[in-house]
Amino acid sequence: MKSSHSSYFLPYQQAWLDDESDFKIWEKTRRGGMTYVQSYEDVRDAVAGKWDVWFSSADETAAREYIRYCEQWAKLFKEAARAFNESIFSEQGKAITVFTITFKSGKRIVALTSNPNKFRSKGGKVVLDEFAHHEDQDAMWAAAEPVTTWGFPLRIISTHNGKNCKFYKLIADARKGKINASVHRTDIYEAVEQGLVTKILQASGKLPAGVSASASEIEAWLEEKRSRVGARVWKQEYLAEAEDEAGSFMSYEFIERCMRSDILKEDLNALQNPFVIGMDIGRRRDLTVIWLAEIVERRRYTRNIITLERTPFRTQYLELARLLKHPRFGRACIDATGIGNQLAEDAVREFGAYRIEAVTFTLATKGSMADGLYNAMEDAEFLIPADGKLGDVIREDFHSVRTEQSDKGNRRFVSEENSERGESHADYFWAAALCNRAARANTTGNASAYTEEDFDYAFNLFET
Repeated sequence: MKSSHSSYFLPYQQAWLDDESDFKIWEKTRRGGMTYVQSYEDVRDAVAGKWDVWFSSADETAAREYIRYCEQWAKLFKEAARAFNESIFSEQGKAITVFTITFKSGKRIVALTSNPNKFRSKGGKVVLDEFAHHEDQDAMWAAAEPVTTWGFPLRIISTHNGKNCKFYKLIADARKGKINASVHRTDIYEAVEQGLVTKILQASGKLPAGVSASASEIEAWLEEKRSRVGARVWKQEYLAEAEDEAGSFMSYEFIERCMRSDILKEDLNALQNPFVIGMDIGRRRDLTVIWLAEIVERRRYTRNIITLERTPFRTQYLELARLLKHPRFGRACIDATGIGNQLAEDAVREFGAYRIEAVTFTLATKGSMADGLYNAMEDAEFLIPADGKLGDVIREDFHSVRTEQSDKGNRRFVSEENSERGESHADYFWAAALCNRAARANTTGNASAYTEEDFDYAFNLFET
């Protein structure tokens, strides 16, 4: 049954209501109104006499908030609940709080704190709120899922809490088709784009009804949220991404030490010093990223990042050539692995091997570049942008890089890839590493200033 209040809910909330799948999972941002809209669905179903609803959240305050939402919707439906009660009792030495609303239809909504035993011997619709934060997800799943055996719906709504948990595994299984479930995903950016900030500012009295938040108000709101939490919290609680810190080549804390606001420059003519370029090349599956950094004394300041997705090689080359012709250009390192070989070779031919290095990715070169970037960032000599969504993308891209041992005992670099969402496959990281490599040579931008050693170094690299 479609909602009759579509003008009230935001689009992502309405999409959840309109999805009539038996099993729905929602990986979500914090405080985006997901539990709120779920309470509407549950009251709607109970009022219609469909089924009892069994709701469980991670703590008592969440259960209490949910039941208050249900009271609000009952009034909207002009449905006087026959009884509302709260009971607290002890089971195996642990206090359990249960809230119940019984409707005229005879159906109940029962909200309780996280306790798997309370789901046994029950039947009806099941809603598991903040499931990733339940004390024992496996036990809760084992107790709650059979409640739906006779065709009752199942709803799971949660922010993430790492990858080694039932919530993350259920989503992974659903996306692989191993279980039949409809997965919704709403991060803070999507929620904001669909009107969340406007609703929040109106509710707090900072905006009058009927007035939408401006772009500057939205960005200020997002920046305030980002500045209050660390990267791991921002990722899981707001970006709807599960995080596993173990094995990352660069920790969030390490990356953030080198992040700076307002260092990007759109006008390259405003640069006072030479710049270097790193280019990681992709065509179909990965992005092509051109990373440009200005050399100011010993530091490399990121000034421009150009992302090309599914772009013909000819167009990629023209974009690169535009930068290489700039009078401030000093040196570039270009990914010459596989599909990048021709583009890199053309750049060397047109602009000279003393200024362009074609880099073939091997275990040795990747290790050298990764370590070089790490060392430069450790000394705060390679600075990256922290601005807005681009800063988030770069932070996650760098953090996705992990090291592992090959069968022969060699170190190799791998990265987590999420092609379903169009995310980078560490393309930003490798573009930055190539850029940092380019900075190791003379970067005056004047070919005559290069030493004979510089020429030999560049030519030898190209020939090998």
